[in-house]
Amino acid sequence: MPTSPEDLIAYLAGLGIEAETVDHPPLHTVEDSRALRGDIPGGHTKNLFVKDKKGQLFLLVLGEEAIVDLKRVHEKIGAQGRVSFGSAELLEEMWGVRPGAVTPFGAINDEAGKVRVVLDEAMMRHQRLNFHPLVNTRTTGLASADLIKFLRATGHEPLVVALGQESAAG
Repeated sequence: MPTSPEDLIAYLAGLGIEAETVDHPPLHTVEDSRALRGDIPGGHTKNLFVKDKKGQLFLLVLGEEAIVDLKRVHEKIGAQGRVSFGSAELLEEMWGVRPGAVTPFGAINDEAGKVRVVLDEAMMRHQRLNFHPLVNTRTTGLASADLIKFLRATGHEPLVVALGQESAAG
């Protein structure tokens, strides 16, 4: 049974992580997020659940404006060959979330550590980052350093690399 958003927030608090959560209508895309998020401060993100040719799973976490070359990203993350998107079923099985709610907080559900979390270097320059707390009807903000603290506490040592480039609009 996947962790509930309330249990996630309690887990963060137990780690001494200050997080602020805002409720909102369901958000399925970055465009939805921009339209409905209001004045939530900090960096806003997109999360890509991908797998390589050998079945290794990765969560790519980038700023919402970043552009990633999926034909070349395997070179930066240590994947075996090009990556492709993981299925909704695999996402739910491994990470405990559904498409539209993909988040690094899913690490709390991956006790076996099967998903490698890759954080974009540029995104990590934000002091505060925002993610869905396992559902797409809320947004939780926390310090970028606390994201790393959370991931390590769940057994996921993040890889921080230059994943993408900022879009011309960003």
